[in-house]
Amino acid sequence: MNSEVEKFWRGPRWALAVLLAALGMIGPFSIDTYLPAFTGIAASLNATPVHMQQTLSGYLFGFAFMNLFHGALSDSLGRRPVVLAGLGVFGLASVGCALSTSIGALVFFRALQGLSAGAGIVVSRAVIRDIYPPAAAQRMMSQVTIFFGIAPAVAPMVGGWLYVHTGWHSIFWFLAAATLLLWWTNFRYLPETLAPEHRHPVHPRHLLRGYLQLVSNPKFMLLALASGVPFNGMFLYVLSAPAFLGDILRLGPTQFFWFFLMNITGIMGGAWVSGRLAGHIQPRRQIRRGFWIMMLGGGANLAANLLFEPRAAWAMIPIAVFTFGWALMVPVVTLLALDVVPERRGMASSLQSFIGSAANGLVAGLLAPLVMHSAPALAATSLGLMLIGLAAWVRLRRRWPELGVEVTAHAT
Repeated sequence: MNSEVEKFWRGPRWALAVLLAALGMIGPFSIDTYLPAFTGIAASLNATPVHMQQTLSGYLFGFAFMNLFHGALSDSLGRRPVVLAGLGVFGLASVGCALSTSIGALVFFRALQGLSAGAGIVVSRAVIRDIYPPAAAQRMMSQVTIFFGIAPAVAPMVGGWLYVHTGWHSIFWFLAAATLLLWWTNFRYLPETLAPEHRHPVHPRHLLRGYLQLVSNPKFMLLALASGVPFNGMFLYVLSAPAFLGDILRLGPTQFFWFFLMNITGIMGGAWVSGRLAGHIQPRRQIRRGFWIMMLGGGANLAANLLFEPRAAWAMIPIAVFTFGWALMVPVVTLLALDVVPERRGMASSLQSFIGSAANGLVAGLLAPLVMHSAPALAATSLGLMLIGLAAWVRLRRRWPELGVEVTAHAT
């Protein structure tokens, strides 16, 4: 670990990775813990399936909207204040969800959760690039992804157990308690990595100029599409889990964890390989391998579902292969996007997350309800979303052939 890093963090690298990964876990936990309780919440609040989908899409659209501002605010106020404020609001919103007695109240507090949940994951990316040079940043991003990957595997197990034994309200009380612990941990240990002299003034005109600079930069926008949209090829199945796992594969709520476990194994495996390759091969080669693996998994998934009736024994395997490919390439694409405008990394992280989250919201509100009851339709839509990201990467490579060519020296 070099002297620049030691100014901010003197502990082991894995401890910082765990701390930053925990910030990113809020998002998966706020979705995956309550999915097994969908039917119970609907019955308790007299809600229709459409109403229940609104609790998910409301969260995702809130998440996408506020992601525009988390990173930009951290460029102005510092990284720590934005993280701590986001955690505080999320904890209060979780209490509101637990106390909700109507579907309208639940939708409102879920949207409030979404508005605050993105602070951690957006700002943590900027923190990593503040501290580390490119190759070391890729390894740290991969470590964060590995630890972060535990959340979607554990969350549905926790949610299913809480729902079965103590009711759906306890899921949100659990989120509130976990957030309180996370707030204290970050208050105690999270370093401030943005020096006051490097901060930008908080002014609407300044923010607008920065966003216009990024939105009008085709390289950044294509990188954001290449990293954000393919994720939805896997996330579509998460959003459709109650129908896909319950109706199509006929699994019970406490069996949902098998799906999440396989996917997270893919994510953690891909992230581990990504970290091992950092500084040893060209970034563009690593990205290309990731897309090839996603195409293999997505194509096999579509072919199998067209030819055979879906069975739990095999239907989740190609999705796990897909997630491996995504995790292999996404740390590299993310860092390339953050380095397009180095002086605005927080804002770049915000806009990148907004684009991905907006895609998540559109998939949740429009695509998932249309295809969730058909295994072939799910597979075809998943593959199509990956191809959008691939098209963005192909366009990048043709316009900027030098992108991702340089191999940064291996750094400790």
